[in-house]
Amino acid sequence: MIRRAWAALALAACCAGAADAPRRSGFDDMSPATQALQRDDAANPGMLGVLEGQALWTQPAGSKQQSCVGCHGELATSMRGTAARYPAFDAASQRPIALQQRIAQCRSQRQGVAGESAANLLALETAVAHASRGLPVAPPQDERLKDARAQGAALFKQRLGQLDLSCAHCHDERAGLRLGGSLIPQGHANGYPIYRLQWQSLGGLQRRLRNCLTGVRAEPWPADAPQWVALELYLMQRAAGMTIETPGVRP
Repeated sequence: MIRRAWAALALAACCAGAADAPRRSGFDDMSPATQALQRDDAANPGMLGVLEGQALWTQPAGSKQQSCVGCHGELATSMRGTAARYPAFDAASQRPIALQQRIAQCRSQRQGVAGESAANLLALETAVAHASRGLPVAPPQDERLKDARAQGAALFKQRLGQLDLSCAHCHDERAGLRLGGSLIPQGHANGYPIYRLQWQSLGGLQRRLRNCLTGVRAEPWPADAPQWVALELYLMQRAAGMTIETPGVRP
């Protein structure tokens, strides 16, 4: 019944797909008021995460009492362009890792931080990604990422959950249409971490993907499972050339 209801809504909205439509950031589909909120750093609530991350960057931490700035220098310059190139291949673990995982690795191994909080990691990720705001997404063309990126593309197109839907069904085929009164975006990852008005908080891409899985009545993968990174690899390739907006604001 649920599946038939979804199909009826989609068909009622439009019979044609939108897979070949020009790429659009989620920003372009927002109301003027929400767009203004993202544009204005003094009003954008995601900037609180940036400021928190910038403060953490300069603070000595862990058993080694080492700060991020002590190794990397000023965040705004040393991290410029970093977020545009993640996920990347990690030679130590021999697998792709996302930006937040790299930060967690550095905090643990270089600073001796034990049990870093999720809130601190999100703030640092937001601050580092913000340093690349305005730059184009530029996924690394590393052959070692090829298999994981292909896995991400397959997951994007794989039917999941009780609703038997894939990411592509919504964000490729029906992007720009409406479902339950809400506009379906193309689902690009160029604004993350984002402040989502529905959440009333800042969140990373994995949180949004987890929401999508539960939305189609699928069981989410465990936190930091390789599937999340594979999907992010594909999404960043899909968004290649689009402008990084972090911190984005979304409905």
